[in-house]
Amino acid sequence: MDIKSLTQPMFSLKWWSSWFFILLGCTLLAAGYVYFISPYNIVPGGVYGASIVLHNIFPGVQVGTFGYMFDIPLLILAFLIFGSKFGSRTIVAALYTPGCMNLITKLSFPNEEAMRNLDPAQMLGGMLDLSDHLMLASFIGSVFLGVGVGLVVRQQATTGGTDIIAMMIQKYFHIGFSNAVLIADSVVVISGLLVIGFGIGTGEPDPQGWLLSLYSLITIYVTSRVLAYTINGASYNKLIFIILNKHNETLKDFILKDLDRSATYIQSRGMYSNDEKEMIFLVVPNKDVPLVQSTIHELDPTAFIVVTDAYDTFGEGFKPLPSKDEIQNI
Repeated sequence: MDIKSLTQPMFSLKWWSSWFFILLGCTLLAAGYVYFISPYNIVPGGVYGASIVLHNIFPGVQVGTFGYMFDIPLLILAFLIFGSKFGSRTIVAALYTPGCMNLITKLSFPNEEAMRNLDPAQMLGGMLDLSDHLMLASFIGSVFLGVGVGLVVRQQATTGGTDIIAMMIQKYFHIGFSNAVLIADSVVVISGLLVIGFGIGTGEPDPQGWLLSLYSLITIYVTSRVLAYTINGASYNKLIFIILNKHNETLKDFILKDLDRSATYIQSRGMYSNDEKEMIFLVVPNKDVPLVQSTIHELDPTAFIVVTDAYDTFGEGFKPLPSKDEIQNI
């Protein structure tokens, strides 16, 4: 994941720019949780969603501190299982975000009691109290989360957490990455309903807890859309043409097993060299494009790649082909 940083001259403008956007993204992510997610017990999946659930059981421990308790063991496991796939950018992002979250929390609440309760009425003097506007809080929080994670991913890094859990599920249970993320997030949302809604572990059930779960689902959906837009613009799928000088079996396994996708081989010939080449026609969700690019860079740095928008994609794994009646009604 950190291959790109290895090819950049140390302390170049691009190097500084890359680290600036990673830290900016992590800061936006932290601010989104502190101001719009955590005070309202919205649980949008992931490590920090689980941290919000645990904060309800142990209010003396801040959400960011629970984030460290999850992220550090997960990073160690990731290194043991995946090796060099996780580089310095992911380590910094995963360790900076919880600390930034705790710092913003400390600066935004007047005392320890307010921090324990994450009382929005006391946050920044009550200026951002959206207790009566939870839909607005979930939408604004989703934008912060989506843009923040998107900026980090664009720099070939991740914030750790759920991504690492999903990769482990994918590796050991052979479940696609996107489905693994959905499983991990679903477990967190359900735990939030049990702890916050039914009072398991706190003894104080919230009669509106099931509504918070609905807000959590809205937050997850909006965050995913904002994240997709931040990474690759408005198009949800990308069409990738990969031209190789020779067949690469490892790349084939990556597409079929890691991406859980299929692709098409197209025999081709170089116009200038007149050499036989192999072209791969591949359509993936835009969130997978950085992973595809970095993997191809690892496997064949001489490959020629074209990435373009796929505005309508029909077939297995995408949208079903429209019927005659549906086409007429468009």
